[in-house]
Amino acid sequence: MERSRPLGRRPLVTLLTAAALAASGMTALSSAARAADADLARNGGFESGLDGWTCTAGTTVTSPVHGGTAALKATPVGADNARCAQTVTVKPDSAYTLAGHVRGTYVHLGASGTGTTDVSTWAQTAPDWQHLTTTFRTGPSTTKVTIYTHGWYGTGAYHADDITLTGPGGETGQPPAPPTGLAPGTVTSSSVALSWSPVPGATGYAVYRDGARVSTVTGTSTTVTGLTPSTAYSFQVSAVNDAGESARSATVTATTAGSPGGGDPSDLPPHALVGYLHAGFANGSGYTRMADVPDSWDVIDLAFGEPTSVTSGDIRFERCPVTECPNVESDAEFKAAIKAKQAAGKKVLISIGGQNGQVRLTTPAARDTFVSSVSKIIDEYGLDGLDIDFEGHSLSLDADDTDFKNPRTPVIVNLISALKTLKAEYGDDFVLTMAPETFFVQNGYQFYGTGKWGGQDPRCGAYLPVIHALRDDLTLLHVQDYNSGPIMGLDNQYHSMGGADFHIAMTDMLLTGFPVAGDRNNVFPPLRPDQVAIGMPASTNAGNGHVSPAEVTKTLNCLTKKTDCGTYATHGTWPGLRGLMTWSINWDRYANWEFQKNFDAYFG
Repeated sequence: MERSRPLGRRPLVTLLTAAALAASGMTALSSAARAADADLARNGGFESGLDGWTCTAGTTVTSPVHGGTAALKATPVGADNARCAQTVTVKPDSAYTLAGHVRGTYVHLGASGTGTTDVSTWAQTAPDWQHLTTTFRTGPSTTKVTIYTHGWYGTGAYHADDITLTGPGGETGQPPAPPTGLAPGTVTSSSVALSWSPVPGATGYAVYRDGARVSTVTGTSTTVTGLTPSTAYSFQVSAVNDAGESARSATVTATTAGSPGGGDPSDLPPHALVGYLHAGFANGSGYTRMADVPDSWDVIDLAFGEPTSVTSGDIRFERCPVTECPNVESDAEFKAAIKAKQAAGKKVLISIGGQNGQVRLTTPAARDTFVSSVSKIIDEYGLDGLDIDFEGHSLSLDADDTDFKNPRTPVIVNLISALKTLKAEYGDDFVLTMAPETFFVQNGYQFYGTGKWGGQDPRCGAYLPVIHALRDDLTLLHVQDYNSGPIMGLDNQYHSMGGADFHIAMTDMLLTGFPVAGDRNNVFPPLRPDQVAIGMPASTNAGNGHVSPAEVTKTLNCLTKKTDCGTYATHGTWPGLRGLMTWSINWDRYANWEFQKNFDAYFG
């Protein structure tokens, strides 16, 4: 059911009160009170970014602005109305005027916690800047109120600027002293634990990494995540309360550990080319023998291992029959060619799933069967590891499964358990890759599972708990940037297939991390650059979303050198990006090896 639109009329009592005041010549505030008034809103012009504001889906922009050089832009997503708020110290039993300028559709400006009647005003349609204002009086014991802006569900982005709260200031006291005793604790390849001594009068602490504020916490410890292995970082902490923020603490440094053995096999090249080999079918592209795969291909995924039934967990790998692939080699020749590839430093994996191979591990018994049957395939062909290419309805989230960090859905939990078991069975050199579709990963920025209000596709973001649980064991994630609908990027704009922009935006999300379902308190941490390859079709025959070699080069230039970036602004530069994946080796051969040749020319 669609949420009701906000009513367009002011309450009758408000209109009568305003008329009475005008008729009597009364003024809302005495001249003595006005003399003591001040603008209590912090950073109301957003000139200091979002400092002072807490936003569920907001950012600052340089155009359009009402005054100064910046304004707020916030985009409602799903069940989130893109609320931005700050708490202000006020005086009891005092009059205040809240005002601001807004653009957009159904833009709200209001105050809550007033101790009397909370107020809100809004613009139904504001194609250009429109001034909003409202007044309230605080209750006899009110010392804090929250002022806010928000949009409305499904109506697009709104802008706000020059927000003021005019009235007598409350007793705010002094900012706290700087924290002392900052020290690093447990250090991993992607995180550093920090702790410090408590500061009297502090209500929270701001954490800085390399001079940039990365989080705010209420306690005296935190763990900074999303870091790069074998990298030195500097950290500081400041204390905050209603009066402001202290000076920062003394700086401490910590160096992250090296990459986990299983996550980054030492013999995988710095820039790798990954491709799927149609080992069980021809698919219009013709059969390519293992021995005929060029040396440029560093990871070869055998397509596909498929289950005997959707929920059995029993995976079988059948090679292409002679009737479909007349030039298919014998099993002995196939296994010998695999060994030759491995001797040349290549990795050969079994890929499970694909378009037709739906796998749902609904029970522990199916999980155990999955482990034993996949192990049998790996052992029979002497393979280096496993690729998970679950598509369609293989993964979905139960309605009560809302936290990607603590999944509860059996098909998710059992898959995680099965992959961890296989990793433990084969050790650090086991190669684990995943090839999800954008719907199951980046779409989780906007939607996760059925959503807070229900009604969403339960598959939205369903790969996120699997990736997160296995991030220290994951060798490569190569999301399929093809056969995809428009996906919202971190700029809160939709991006569509067909050019470098789509690949840049989708990859930036993986390397930057993103709030899941717009929840800034529930962030999917970034992956290491060496764990990420970009999935692209090898040719127009291979799948929707094929781009020319020139667009592939633009994508790589932007992500690794920050050149050729177009209109999308990335959140970093990653020269260590692992490489490219394509569907498929067979289709690239059909297209005269265009994809492979471009990769070789770029990376040498």
